[in-house]
Amino acid sequence: MLLLLRENLLSKGIADEQIIYINFESFSFADLQNAVKLYEFVKTKIAKGKKTYLLLDEIQEVEAWEKCVNSFLVDFDVDIYITGSNSRLLSSELATFIAGRYVEIPIFTLSYLEYLNFCEHYLATDDGVVITTDDGVPIITAGNFEEYLRLGGFPVIHTADYNEETAYKIVQDIYASVILRDTVQRYKIRDVELLERIVRYAFDNIGNTFSGKNVADYFKSQQRKIDINTVYNYLNALEGAFVLYRVPRYDIRGKEILKTQEKFYLGDISLLYATMGYKDRQVSGVLENIVFLELKRRGYNVFVGKLDTREIDFIAEKQGKKIYVQVAYKLDSENTVEREFNPLLEMKDQFPKFVVTMDDFWKESVEGVQHLHIADFLTKQEL
Repeated sequence: MLLLLRENLLSKGIADEQIIYINFESFSFADLQNAVKLYEFVKTKIAKGKKTYLLLDEIQEVEAWEKCVNSFLVDFDVDIYITGSNSRLLSSELATFIAGRYVEIPIFTLSYLEYLNFCEHYLATDDGVVITTDDGVPIITAGNFEEYLRLGGFPVIHTADYNEETAYKIVQDIYASVILRDTVQRYKIRDVELLERIVRYAFDNIGNTFSGKNVADYFKSQQRKIDINTVYNYLNALEGAFVLYRVPRYDIRGKEILKTQEKFYLGDISLLYATMGYKDRQVSGVLENIVFLELKRRGYNVFVGKLDTREIDFIAEKQGKKIYVQVAYKLDSENTVEREFNPLLEMKDQFPKFVVTMDDFWKESVEGVQHLHIADFLTKQEL
């Protein structure tokens, strides 16, 4: 990402001598693994009389990195961009180390639109022509949503023509690394087997509300006693490693955030397939997960809406703007249509309302509630 930023700065006329790029995973910078050595190195590279741009990739590899970063801000005319790919560089740490001096930009796996662009780049021939089928049909089309649905958004699995088995093996390796490094080690979790059981419970309940008590009761039914506080500690650890995202419920009538029966969504849907396999019965929850991540990518704060005994899958808010979204696999019966549309029709404000499905034919709006195929929703320029 920082290499792209470097190219962008150069394209805007910033001189190469004003840009210092360091990737701390490269052996070229193996001697810059503590704050003092890094400071001395950067000091010799600072552009005289001009702003210098510091691009520091995988900064968490540097011991006491926050001390030299704070010093750079005090001693030099610099813009600093740092990245970190594990839980040692979380927003909580940033708030402690460089409070009030940073803007955090969260990085997600590929969105559907990014996936299409990503695949087009890697499937294009050297002269930029997109590879087609024998019938001349372009491979990169909106119909690729099914492939995105089955493979997920980790960039590495879209750099080559991997089959599902190979792709899931790659994701399994990513998952194992995150669980062991960013969860077990960071939070000093001793019962790894119990942690993985909680992961599987959460993964198996995508799109369903549940609480720590539900999890504890489930384990009790399996003859495994577990404390509710332990459940929440493990769920918090999984959130800290970005394996899960917690989504609170919002009582629309009472206008308050509820403290029980939340939903949890995965950092990427491929984690589900890699650990538990693909199950048709989970497709509705998987579609919800994809929509949730898209809303987060676009900067929305996301809630599950409670409307009396009914539910609105997502209420998303950003800078005074609000949208309502219902997600379903198919509107294959009158009861399903009523279940998805009626809660939105009761919302009498003027904010956009969407029912998102995988229906190919019927895309009719009902009294201002837009019905979209999920691929169209994900590639919509404005939500």
